[in-house]
Amino acid sequence: MRSTRAKTITLLTAFALLLTPAYAGARALLLSGSTSMYPLVIQIAALYHKETHQPTPRVGQGTSGAGIDEVAAGRVDIADVSRDPIVGVDPKGLVFTKIARDALCVITNKSNHLSNLSAQQVEQIFTGQTRSWSEVPGATATGPIDLYDRVASSGTQDAFEDIFLGETLKIAPSASQLETEGGMRQAVVGDKNGIGFASFDFTGGTNPVGYQGIPCTLRNAKSGQYEGVRNFWMVTKGVPTGAAKKFIDWTINPHNTAVEKIVATDWIPVY
Repeated sequence: MRSTRAKTITLLTAFALLLTPAYAGARALLLSGSTSMYPLVIQIAALYHKETHQPTPRVGQGTSGAGIDEVAAGRVDIADVSRDPIVGVDPKGLVFTKIARDALCVITNKSNHLSNLSAQQVEQIFTGQTRSWSEVPGATATGPIDLYDRVASSGTQDAFEDIFLGETLKIAPSASQLETEGGMRQAVVGDKNGIGFASFDFTGGTNPVGYQGIPCTLRNAKSGQYEGVRNFWMVTKGVPTGAAKKFIDWTINPHNTAVEKIVATDWIPVY
């Protein structure tokens, strides 16, 4: 695991948290963090307002690391974090509550009809040992491999390295680093020689590559056949209390079929 985390946060987070007006005089919950969780959490937040008539939680975007820094400092109520807790790195006293699971896919440009990679091939490509598409069986791209990575504070990067590379291997430093999930997708969509990784929800317009002979599909992830699955967490400073507890409890209530329906569209329910 990495011993440090870059403190990155997008301008979008600042605008989302500072410029959205409060609802009916009551303070709305503030959330910030993972861009891969954002499409899910904004849907949950909107439904929460509709069903409970509480102020709609304000959801910002940055990275998982930025969200953790913000919740630890008390600047937001909840951090959206797309990687597991890191003992000795995360500030003490944080409480992680799992709300869903997510398939992580290796992605290439749509013109590169690569259908599958073995664990060894993924390791060799992402650590920079394999640098040409001519060395990758099944690839239809030619020329050098353009490798894309996320920034160091990204929960998606951390989860990808844990699942696909293990505890000792790291993504090659020569890879182009991107701050957001959408930025990763855009980069690969625009580069016929590109390869990267993204949440299943962000694979549109790309070629999701199978892993270990199993296609990266939502069905395979839900069944457990596809191995590239990580957790989505809501993180609080201490045990959730007050409005934060109410929102999280409502989100993970196993009888809340409306939330489960949202999660099941592109992610994996856990309750």
